[in-house]
Amino acid sequence: MSRLGTIGARLYRGEVGYDFIGKRKIWYGVSILITITAIVGLVVSGLNMGIEFKGGAVFTTPRTSTTVAEAEDLATEASGHQAIVQKLGNGGLRIQITEVDTAKSDQIKEQLSKDLDVPAEKIAADLVGPSWGEQIANKAWTGLGIFMVLVVIYLAIAFEWRMAIAALVALIHDITITVGIYALVGFEVTPGTVIGLLTILGYSLYDTVVVFDSLKESTVGITKQTRWTYSEIANRSINGTLVRSINTTVVALLPVAGLLFIGGGVLGAGMLNDISLSLFVGLAAGAYSSIFIATPLVADLKERDPQMKALKKRILAKRAAAAAKGESAEGDPSDDFVQDTAPAAAVVGQRQQPPRGHGRTPGKR
Repeated sequence: MSRLGTIGARLYRGEVGYDFIGKRKIWYGVSILITITAIVGLVVSGLNMGIEFKGGAVFTTPRTSTTVAEAEDLATEASGHQAIVQKLGNGGLRIQITEVDTAKSDQIKEQLSKDLDVPAEKIAADLVGPSWGEQIANKAWTGLGIFMVLVVIYLAIAFEWRMAIAALVALIHDITITVGIYALVGFEVTPGTVIGLLTILGYSLYDTVVVFDSLKESTVGITKQTRWTYSEIANRSINGTLVRSINTTVVALLPVAGLLFIGGGVLGAGMLNDISLSLFVGLAAGAYSSIFIATPLVADLKERDPQMKALKKRILAKRAAAAAKGESAEGDPSDDFVQDTAPAAAVVGQRQQPPRGHGRTPGKR
C-alpha cells in the first residue's frame, strides 16, 4: 500500500487525525477574508464582460507574423475602441472590438487588411448583438436559482435541514470566490464562463455530500452514548474522507489544468480559457469548502440542538469525573454506542482507540 493509502486508512480508522472542527473559527476567518477580497474585486474592478454581452464585431485573420501586442495597437487605432486580441492555434488572430456597427465593421476590416498585410477577403468579420448575451445571462441566473432550490430540498430530505443550509452557504462561497477571481485577474466573461460556473455547481457539492453521508451514518444513535460529542464525530467524518476528497479533487483538476495551461495558454484557445479557469477555481474552492466550511457549519448548527447540548454536558461531566479519578472516559467499555467503530475525537497525532464489542466486559463471553 502506498504511503498516501496508509495515511488514508489510519485516518479512516481514527488512529491519526486533525482537529478541523476545533479550529473552525480560523477557517471561517480565512473564508470571510477571501470572500471580502472577491467582493471588493467585483465592486472596484468589475467583471470584464465579453463582446457577447456588450455587442460588437469579431475579426478572425489567417496566419500572420503580427504579434498580439502589435495587433491590439493597430485594431485600437483603426476602430477608436479598445481591442482584445487572442492568438489562435493556427497562427491567426481573433480580434474583438465592442460598440461597432455594420458600416464601421467594414471600415475596420479594410484597415486591418492593410495594417496586417492580409487580404481583406480572408478576414472573417462577425457582428454580435448584446441581446444574445443578456439572454444567456438571464437563463443562467434562472438555472442557478432552480438548482439551488432543488439542492436545498434534496439535502433537507436526504439528510436534514442543517446540512442543506451548510451546503448552500458553501455553494454561494464557491461561486463568489470564482467570480471574484475573474474580476481580480481581469479574465473576460463569455458564455463559456457561464457554462463553467454552472458546471462547478455539481462538483462543489460532491465532496460535501460525501462527508455528510459519512456523518449521517456515524451519528445514528448518538444520544445513546456518552463518549463523543457531535462535533467530535463530525471531525472524524472529515478525517475519514479527507484522502478521498484530495484524490478526487486532484484527479478532476489535472485535466482541467491541461485545458487551462496547455489548451488556453499554449494553443491560445479562448473558449478553453473561459471554461477551464472557472472550473479550476470552482473545483479547488469546492474541495476547500466541504472540509473547512460546510461540515464545521453543520456541527455548529447541530450543537445548538437541545439534545446535543444535553449530550455534550453529560460527556463533559463524565470526562471531568474520569479525570478526577485518573481514568480515561473514552476507554470505558460499558458505554455501548450503536456503531461498533464509533468515531473518536480527532486530534493531531496518535490517539487511543475505543475497544470493540457491544458493551461486554473484557475476558467474558
